[in-house]
Amino acid sequence: MPDDKNRSDAVLSSEKTRDQYETYPYPARNPEDEDKRLVTGSPGNWDEVVHFVFGGRDPSAKGKIKILVAGGGTGDALVMLAQQARDRKAKAEIVYIDLSESSRAVAEARIKRRNLEKSVTFVTGSFVDLAKEYGPFDYIDCCGVLHHLPDPDAGLRALAESLKPNGGMGLMVYGELGRQGVYHMQEMMERLSAEAGGAKRLNFGKALFNSLPGTNWLKRNPFVGDHIHGGDAGFYDLLLHQQDRAYRVDEVFDFVEQAGLRLQNFIEPMRYDPTTYCSRHDVLEKAVHVPFRERAAIAELMAGNITKHTFYVVKAKNKIKAPVPSEDAIPFFTRVDGAALARSVAKTGNIKITFTGLAVTRTMPGASPAILSRIDGERTIREIYELFDPKPEKFEFNAQFAVMYSVLNAANLMYLRYRDKK
Repeated sequence: MPDDKNRSDAVLSSEKTRDQYETYPYPARNPEDEDKRLVTGSPGNWDEVVHFVFGGRDPSAKGKIKILVAGGGTGDALVMLAQQARDRKAKAEIVYIDLSESSRAVAEARIKRRNLEKSVTFVTGSFVDLAKEYGPFDYIDCCGVLHHLPDPDAGLRALAESLKPNGGMGLMVYGELGRQGVYHMQEMMERLSAEAGGAKRLNFGKALFNSLPGTNWLKRNPFVGDHIHGGDAGFYDLLLHQQDRAYRVDEVFDFVEQAGLRLQNFIEPMRYDPTTYCSRHDVLEKAVHVPFRERAAIAELMAGNITKHTFYVVKAKNKIKAPVPSEDAIPFFTRVDGAALARSVAKTGNIKITFTGLAVTRTMPGASPAILSRIDGERTIREIYELFDPKPEKFEFNAQFAVMYSVLNAANLMYLRYRDKK
């Protein structure tokens, strides 16, 4: 009998989630905007995927790859992945699965607007039940979905079972500490209006939010305002969801490991490093000389502003690691103009990085401007060194490059890749 009740509760929860996204497809998107811009982000940026999942070697360079967008919503990840595949002339077969027909309609319209229909298969339903049927996949993108499942652990295991042995996933789940007040609001809704849905629930939620005093944790949290003031779909998704949970860093690791997966890294890595938030050597002595999991958990507690955890995973037995600087590696910029960065570093000697209300300044090695100005996304580190005249000592060049790269990579501003083997 308890099993029957659990199954019934899970079905009811899934139905509420589906109904929410039928009424308020999320995120709200206008297909006509595809003429003006491409929505990009993490996970799913292909440069990130190649770096963190495939060790700097793009599998689409050698043949067809198969991608799953699990819980694709209105299509941000789908459109980004499909457009990136076309831009690099890759043979990509992409499967989109989502419960909501309304969300799927928006995603389909966006794909059609870009003439990308031939590369995409659309499926309405639960990826927990359907992923394995359409797999196996080289890459799976599941952003902001698993935390809305009745059983997130089972959902991630289902995705892992549909993943190729050497494939990987880009995932995002909510972070608990940076969402302070969100779950207070959801609890208030549960106590005051548990069964309300649709416009009735939205209107009541807005009235409740507007009545909250300035002392309320949600009103005092500056890190979630873009959703609160970003339209009905964003307000509903953030504050009124009836199936929603958040994770601390330790829980993310447990979540990944129970599915037979290994966490490659978080995005941005700098946010999960205690040295980003603290400069006291007596504190850092205890905070950094510990395993990666413990360092990341300490950093999360220090930061207080991590609203979501974005990360890449591979199967536990997969030995692939993200590339590190070597002579044959090709450095390239992301999210930043390399020439402008070189000029800025030459002028100030440092780089300022801002994320979620926090500004971090890092001093760059003296050779950084000269190195940065020679990076074109095609030259290897060896070829960049050969451009110097006179040439610095090789060990000094390598040391300065390594320090420079560690800063930029931790901020998701530079990655490494390798040339395709003939």
